[in-house]
Parts: sequence; C-alpha cells; structure tokens
Amino acid sequence: MNRKNIPFQLVDWTKISSTEHKGLSGDALWKTIQFEGLRIRIVEYSKGYLADHWCSKGHIVHCLKGSFISELQGGEKFTLSEGMTYIVTDELSAHRSQSDNGVQLLIIDGDFLKYNDDLI
Repeated sequence: MNRKNIPFQLVDWTKISSTEHKGLSGDALWKTIQFEGLRIRIVEYSKGYLADHWCSKGHIVHCLKGSFISELQGGEKFTLSEGMTYIVTDELSAHRSQSDNGVQLLIIDGDFLKYNDDLI
C-alpha cells in the first residue's frame, strides 16, 4: 500500500463546490477532498433518493443529519440516523443507500479498506 503523509490542514466545506450524482430517484451532492489513496466527502442525499447501483466499495459512513437506509444486496436493511456510523471493507457487502427525507453524511474511503485475503 502506498501511503503519503498529510500535513495538518483545515477543511472549510463551505468553500468546496458540489458535484451532482443522479440516483434512480433523487440526487446526491458530493463535496470531495482527495489525497493519494484517501477520499473524504460530505454527501447530501435529497428527499426520495435511491442509489442507481449496488456499491461494493468499502466506506466509513457517518450520519451527520437526518437518516437513511443502507440496504445490502442480500436484502437486509439497516436504518442509520444522526450520530450513527457503518464501516465495510471493499468487496464484502454490496450495498446501496436510500433516503426518504434527505440526509447529510461524512464518507471516508480509500486504500486502507481494500479487501485482504490474509485475514480469512
């Protein structure tokens, strides 16, 4: 794994522009900062948002405001509300998000969440 040192820095999310990502319904607005092997985002799902794909990428997802449902491809559904977090490694649990009333999330992903065969 390639690691880079990140010097101390402040992130003023109000100064980072958003990119829009359409879902099957609704949309997601992403504010993203990218480092080598590390991505950090503030993501807002609109009311009625449903992701347009099953994601197999690993994430740390922390709910800042509102609530949402994380559905696993096998059918299990988990409701996360303000102050709750889920963590998953790449390729372990395909998932998608849904939000009835909108939500704001902090999402962190990167190389440190890659699947490791040595841990089986």
